[in-house]
Amino acid sequence: MAERILSISGLRGIVGDGLDPEYVTHFAAALGTMFDGGTVVVSRDGRSTGEMLMHAVLSGLLATGCRVIDLGIASTPTCGVLVTHLGAAGGLQLTASHNPIEWNGLKPFSPMGGVFDAELGRKLLHQLEQPAIYRSWQGLGVVESCARGAEVHLEKILQLVDVAAIRRRKFRVVLDVNHGAGAILGPLLLETLGCQVTVLGGVPDGHFEHPAEPLKENLTGLADVVRNNGAEVGFAEDPDADRLAIVDETGRYIGEELTLALCVDHILSQQRGAVVVNGSTSRVTADLAARYGCDFHRSHVGEANVVAKMREVTALIGGEGNGGIIEPKVGYVRDSFVGMAYVLDGLAKRTAPLSTWVDSLPSYVIVKDKLHCPRELVEPACAALRLAFADATATEGDGLRLDWPDRWVQVRASNTEPIIRVIAEAPDEETARSLCNEGKVIVEEAVREA
Repeated sequence: MAERILSISGLRGIVGDGLDPEYVTHFAAALGTMFDGGTVVVSRDGRSTGEMLMHAVLSGLLATGCRVIDLGIASTPTCGVLVTHLGAAGGLQLTASHNPIEWNGLKPFSPMGGVFDAELGRKLLHQLEQPAIYRSWQGLGVVESCARGAEVHLEKILQLVDVAAIRRRKFRVVLDVNHGAGAILGPLLLETLGCQVTVLGGVPDGHFEHPAEPLKENLTGLADVVRNNGAEVGFAEDPDADRLAIVDETGRYIGEELTLALCVDHILSQQRGAVVVNGSTSRVTADLAARYGCDFHRSHVGEANVVAKMREVTALIGGEGNGGIIEPKVGYVRDSFVGMAYVLDGLAKRTAPLSTWVDSLPSYVIVKDKLHCPRELVEPACAALRLAFADATATEGDGLRLDWPDRWVQVRASNTEPIIRVIAEAPDEETARSLCNEGKVIVEEAVREA
């Protein structure tokens, strides 16, 4: 049996080989016990295994007395938004995010509509080792369907932008939802904003037409359609639609890192406030905050860590370099739909095309790689890297980040997979790739010798 990945962030595994309905029911019952039979918002992405797992989840939640609000197929950010909108005790999204099609998982939400922080995560892990508190037949929970999740989410996003200005431009947009949950709200949002929309993979059945992660090598089809259709922009979402990648009007993949940068540039051009990103995010955003004279903060990697820092400094906007925008006015959750709205709002205020806007941003190249590494070997790998680059400024606590005046490299363990990530950024691709490769070699040698 393959290993289930259980952490403070939730649960992931391969369905039929590690992730089974019995354990899913146990997980849901532990969550229902934590929520003390309160209201729980539940939704799932479009994966074909989601319906089976949903029945297991409902069994655990109902047995612990919870009132379940079932959104059906909906995005991860929609689940978070509805938790706060309904004043629920929490939420649960069935998703494995960007993992391959055979995977699925459970992502719990706190009462504030954000993913579990470390304290709540540890509480859940502890509860999983204890008996669930099951209710008698008189105290069982109920299920209520909610078909308005996308509409509630949409209304909150529309308040952020100049809807009339965007509608006047009648943007031609290609949206690649890749048969994921983005198919529910994505086309609705773009059509409401007056866009001429071409949707790729618009049936949310989980039958991905390309690998799930919205990386450059997976979005060549989107780039071709953007060019062939004469579109102003192409958007790509991951299966649960909390991440957004962008292709400009020339078909150039501008990636997930610049999704956050574009949104930050747009927001800070209109109002000033603090910006928070994680330690693996491009320094483009830091440069933009400096350009506008705004405070800039980095948190540890992980959505919950970014949110915690945002709340601490009352941030105007934040997010992660994986295309995850966090807009407090909508919810403390990564939200690809907010990203699309802000990019279109920014384009509506400009006469130049998206490529020109992108080229006006500070220019860096970020390179990411990974290798299999047991979690217990991450520390010696970091020690070896620090020794090899003794001239760099070291930041510890979330793996290791090493900074020079014009470049940086980071190694850290993934929160969701048994791998170690190696990330480097520099002003040009050759320097960034060389630094990333050198870091990876050092890490591989340290792992072999440990």
